[in-house]
Amino acid sequence: MGAGARAGVRSWREGPYASPPVATREVRARSADGTTLHVEVHGPQGAPAVVLAHGWTCSTAFWAAQIRALAGPCRVIAYDQRGHGRTPAAEVCSTEALADDLEAVLAATLAPGERAVLVGHSMGGMTLMAAAGRPGLREHAAAVLLCSTGAGQLVAESLVLPLRAGRVRTGITRRVLGSGAPLGPVTPLSKKILRYATMGPGAAPDRVEACARIVHACPRGARQAWSHVLAELEVKVLIRELRVPTAVVVGSVDRLTPPVHARRIAAALPDCRSLDVLTGVGHMTPVEAPEFITEKIRALVAEHLAAPAANDAVDAEERAV
Repeated sequence: MGAGARAGVRSWREGPYASPPVATREVRARSADGTTLHVEVHGPQGAPAVVLAHGWTCSTAFWAAQIRALAGPCRVIAYDQRGHGRTPAAEVCSTEALADDLEAVLAATLAPGERAVLVGHSMGGMTLMAAAGRPGLREHAAAVLLCSTGAGQLVAESLVLPLRAGRVRTGITRRVLGSGAPLGPVTPLSKKILRYATMGPGAAPDRVEACARIVHACPRGARQAWSHVLAELEVKVLIRELRVPTAVVVGSVDRLTPPVHARRIAAALPDCRSLDVLTGVGHMTPVEAPEFITEKIRALVAEHLAAPAANDAVDAEERAV
């Protein structure tokens, strides 16, 4: 046992990220361009559905805390974005491809007309906005949770570099985030850099370690390719197409998608139910504040997805009449 464990500091090996949650079943969803997406389903068939879309450089492992807490009462569906996790890289990297992929996942895992709570973090949130006007999302979305995301001007408004806003900061930020340099092994220095760029200063060491291992596992080519897409991202006009009840969450010290993005999205949404700014939390909200995000999802499920038993009771009453 190391000194940290002896002092009562939990190791990442003991927490929800120690090993990936075991899926009830795995699905291969085929997107419009033929890309095959790795999809995991956790929890019983027939339970209220929650669909999780992770962000840039992450994977289904990013949602371990939410999957462990929600699977059972809910059917939790998580998938690897193209080029991430167990989904292979594809020739096409674009916001349209992200929307195609989401539609493919929804079609492969939900029954026709079945509704779900859709949750997106960072690039996953951008995926939901990109798909806002798509038939698949309109058919299946009961409610949406957008975590730590933006709809445009990501590079210009990034606070990763402590420089005055302007052309110089934007140019340097673009080169830093778009670098193809290998991240290398997880080390104390790499964790310090990751914490500074993506997490709040008070992030627990085990959560920093977990995020570092997830991010460092992302293939370099996918990391660089998607950085170029995100640098040019512009989906603001699609926000008004997201016509379902939507909650927005951001960390107060998020350097990658600062709160200005969340406020802008909330103001543009047709049905924004809440905007929460979490004090001292950075960009990795589902990992840094897992209990808050999990409870937010639970609340959306309770409010917008009727329990099957309740539906059966209503159907039986209508038949009796």
